[in-house]
Amino acid sequence: MLKNWKNDLVSWIVITGLFLLLLEVTFFNKGLIFSLLASGAMVYFGRSLMPKKSGKALFWVGLFFFLSSVFSMFTFRFFLLAVLIYLIYQYIQSKKKPEMITPVLQEPEKESKQEMLMEKTPLFKNRLFGDQETPSHVYEWDDVNIQTGIGDSVIDLSMTVLPKSETVIFIRNIIGNVKVYVPYDVEVSLRHSSIFGTAEVFGHQDIRMLNQNLFVQTPGYEEAGQKVKIFTSMIVGNIEVKHI
Repeated sequence: MLKNWKNDLVSWIVITGLFLLLLEVTFFNKGLIFSLLASGAMVYFGRSLMPKKSGKALFWVGLFFFLSSVFSMFTFRFFLLAVLIYLIYQYIQSKKKPEMITPVLQEPEKESKQEMLMEKTPLFKNRLFGDQETPSHVYEWDDVNIQTGIGDSVIDLSMTVLPKSETVIFIRNIIGNVKVYVPYDVEVSLRHSSIFGTAEVFGHQDIRMLNQNLFVQTPGYEEAGQKVKIFTSMIVGNIEVKHI
């Protein structure tokens, strides 16, 4: 019951935060979206121009204005306060005398088997800053599901053995590019969402993507036994899927 109450509390905090964000953007700080997009574009183009001095200057100035916009948001302060209160509550609860429960011991059934779990190291990790890419040597494949802040992600599927089923790549990014290299004999389905950026899939380029969704799929995807399903979403950045 206590666990359900904690889950409900976190859910209400998130719902309240989203509601406050909607109010802030709609009525109290209408220029917030523009400032976030403008500063995000500065960071993106600054990274593209690196290591030139102009690129570095544009990147750090854009990052400064982006963080300044986030820190000035009332919704951000609400989340900080909510997290602080929640941590204090958790600390107080941990200091209370634990409730004593007398366990009821039962002889285990002879046919019962202990469930075994294996923890595997993922190919990619959630990162706020920095680029990530698959190894340049042969590696064991594992589905990708990550959230990143500012940085590029490069996935080369030619250096691994894909399973004889559907492979899933799920990447949510704020600012950065995503590149996926696919072998010629593998079918692909791509669902991409972007506020500002470009998309290039197997040579077909959509230069202007402004708050758009993109869904493309190779002709033999539905019947293929070996296929890759890609989900990507970003605020500012490019998506590139090509054969290799």
